[in-house]
Amino acid sequence: MANSIKNSGGGLALQITKPARTAGLVEEVDGETTTLADLFVVAVDGTLLVGNRNRIDGRERVELVGSVARDADSIYRIVYTAVQIEGHGYQVQLPNARDAGFERGDTAPVITAPDMLLVTDGSHRTTRRAEDLATIRRDQI
Repeated sequence: MANSIKNSGGGLALQITKPARTAGLVEEVDGETTTLADLFVVAVDGTLLVGNRNRIDGRERVELVGSVARDADSIYRIVYTAVQIEGHGYQVQLPNARDAGFERGDTAPVITAPDMLLVTDGSHRTTRRAEDLATIRRDQI
């Protein structure tokens, strides 16, 4: 089941424990967190592209951002953040979530790809967009 956007630290955030592990945005050894990824977050209508700043290089980033912006016919602020420990898991602050149309309480399905999360509003269009971006990312590896 998808998590909901929540208030955290004066802004919006999303619990991403399982997706962060799947995408390789956190590293753990013997149950202890050893690495939390530095992230960039791109906001377009109905979608947030959350990528690892250190593992998605400039050329790959341009391809991903260009593709998502063309498909959405929009682009808003691109911000930097990081995976954070929250409770017994991980979350990501999403300072530009409102730009993409998300509000507190919205259900936010997440599609994973290597070094990347795609947060959608759950509509058919944004889910397809996220799946296409995940395919692009897998092809980049």
